[in-house]
Formats: sequence, C-alpha cells, structure tokens
Amino acid sequence: MFGNNDNNSKDDWMSNPPSDAVVGDAAAPAPPVDEHKEEAPAEHAATPSAPAPSNGNADDLLDIKQNALRQLTPLVGHLDQTPEEKFRTTMMMIQASDNKDLVKDAYDAAQAITDDKARAQALLDIVNEINYFTQQN
Repeated sequence: MFGNNDNNSKDDWMSNPPSDAVVGDAAAPAPPVDEHKEEAPAEHAATPSAPAPSNGNADDLLDIKQNALRQLTPLVGHLDQTPEEKFRTTMMMIQASDNKDLVKDAYDAAQAITDDKARAQALLDIVNEINYFTQQN
C-alpha cells in the first residue's frame, strides 16, 4: 500500500484521477442540472400573475389592517418590550398607518434606549419620519 508499486499508489491516482475528484485547485464538475425541474417559489414572493388572497380582496385586507392598527394603538403600552422593541413597534405602526401622532411615542421610546449606537440610529429614524411628514405638505 504505502511505498509499494501497487495499482492504488498516489502517483497512479494523480495521473488518472476519478472523474469526480479534485486535483490541485481544480474543482470537481458541477452536478447535472435538470432543466425541466421547476424551482420552488420563494415564500411571500409577489408576482404580477399571483391571484388575490382567497379570503378577500386587497380592499378587505387594507380594512383589516386599519382596524388592527386602531385596536393595537391603545394596547401597545401593555406589551412587555425593551425600549428598542417598543421603538421598532411604534415605527412599524407609524409607517403602516402614516399616523404622525405616534412620532412623539417613538421619540420617547428612542430616548429610553441605553445603547448609544442603537439610540443614535433610532433618532435618525425619527428625523427621517419627520422629514417624510413635513415633505408631504
């Protein structure tokens, strides 16, 4: 085996490697591609030809969203969240509803964030939201 001149020596293998072996830095050939196999669609991927949700049309979904946001607004204070989580939740609500009245709540939550880097990013997000609302007028 080692040091013998049998058919499985390293020199023989290097000069006649198996077809799927890696020699030096060369990569093994890629496995064959089945051109007829369909790829699984990505989750939540929207395509122009995708049918509307079966439980209602887009207007129904927007109505549900608005109702959920109205119900959520007074309940957010009951959630057990860190200041960063409260900030992210409030920002999500602002962006989902275009409710500029929540900017003060987001600002208060940002002020409570103890990590300087995270607080700085939160304050930048507040400034961007205020810019969004003031540019609309």
